[in-house]
Amino acid sequence: MLYIESETFDPAFNLALEQYLFDRFEDDIFMLWRNSDAVILGLHQNAAEEVNGAYLKQAGIPVVRRLSGGGAVFHDLGNLNFSIIKNLTDEGVPDFAVSVQPIMDALRSLGISAVTGGRNDVTVDGKKISGNARYLRGGRLQHHGTIMFDVDFSRMSKALCPPEDKFTSKGIRSVRARVTNLREYLPGMTMPEFVTYIREHVVKDQDATVYRLTAEDRVAVEDIRDNRYDTWAWNRGQSPRYNVEKRRHIGGVGAFTVRMRIADGAIEDFSVSGDYFGNRPASELALILKGVKLDGRALEEKLSCVAFEEYFERLDVHEFISILID
Repeated sequence: MLYIESETFDPAFNLALEQYLFDRFEDDIFMLWRNSDAVILGLHQNAAEEVNGAYLKQAGIPVVRRLSGGGAVFHDLGNLNFSIIKNLTDEGVPDFAVSVQPIMDALRSLGISAVTGGRNDVTVDGKKISGNARYLRGGRLQHHGTIMFDVDFSRMSKALCPPEDKFTSKGIRSVRARVTNLREYLPGMTMPEFVTYIREHVVKDQDATVYRLTAEDRVAVEDIRDNRYDTWAWNRGQSPRYNVEKRRHIGGVGAFTVRMRIADGAIEDFSVSGDYFGNRPASELALILKGVKLDGRALEEKLSCVAFEEYFERLDVHEFISILID
């Protein structure tokens, strides 16, 4: 087994690195990595249903979609991620509890009474400290998970608190659980010390060989990042088709009910009703916006050529765009 530790906190790079190791290497691999603030979506999820778009925009927190299914998770530097990539044997796909055993052994050696439970969780005292997911292709398995050591739950709650809009979608909704940080059980231990302990325990226990990425590896990973994990098409456009109804009241302007059908991340159908004032029918905007990506820049570019005030008196175009995307 090879042991690899990512040298960056870039979430798009780290997910690209996972894919690169899965696709290009034949060895079994154990990897540790941390991300700066990010929301990581499951493969089959609708981004709009899972996040607080306004908060993410204000805080500069990206949304990145992974290859595995499951729910949305919040990452920050208080969270340690692990990936275990293995070639399958004749025994087939191992049970979740078997896959996560190296982490369980490391935690128990620290005196942490961790247990596996539910569909893919590791818990302590009934509270979740790790969520896991897996990806299988061509006789190779990627199992990855979080280890919450010192996560900022306030920021997590804000990031994963979607607006109370009405959605109709086939996207897979996340299931929220009670969570806790391992720091509560390991007084005096710092995050760097925790990372070092997990690294040394797993390398010794799995008899792993440390592998350091070459310049060629980094170039290949950056190419995957730039063409998939750092693109709007993958992270947002990949969302399943959905309908959404947004109700907003803007002081001095009026009440709005916006209904949209979104396909491949772009507006397929659009309508507005409310007690606002305007001299042109909003149905004209439906034709203008059809096929436009539900993205701030794309909407601003399209609407910059429109006499917007004729449709909605006293409504700023940027405020209107925020209604659509937040």
